[in-house]
Amino acid sequence: MMSWLGAIAILSATTIFGFEWAKRVRERPKKLRELKVTLQALEAEIMYGSTPLHEAFLHIGRPLKEPLSTFFLTISDRLAEGELSVQEAWDIQLAVLAKETSFKMGEIEVLRQFGATLGRHDKEHQQKQIQLTLAHLNREEKEARDIQERYEKMCKSLGVLMGLLIVILLM
Repeated sequence: MMSWLGAIAILSATTIFGFEWAKRVRERPKKLRELKVTLQALEAEIMYGSTPLHEAFLHIGRPLKEPLSTFFLTISDRLAEGELSVQEAWDIQLAVLAKETSFKMGEIEVLRQFGATLGRHDKEHQQKQIQLTLAHLNREEKEARDIQERYEKMCKSLGVLMGLLIVILLM
């Protein structure tokens, strides 16, 4: 009886692990799409609203889901305080975002390069930087979708199969 309970516990744990792993694979393309839409909203704020960056970050951050909401709202707060430059506030929050999301180093580096240009140029050049960043993020999103298609089911199956293997080896 006790061995069956152990087997069920092991199988449940590895299955949950597999499904969590698959969830991370599934979330990456969604977050990249959300980030792209947000950057397009930032572009509109800059180009058509002539909004200062701290207000633009506040406007685009409010309707977002976590962790992107916190990313933009915290940058807005830090810029409003006036103690940090745009790039410093961006880099600090980007480090936090990298830990809280399933973004890969490629996406983080694209965002770091974008943050280095924020607030340093006129509207037209800023728009070009946003378009360049969106092009890079499109490429990253395509790669993320390919990975999702290839590995999501495998992650789930691997969790279950690893549990079965462990149970078989222990019996």
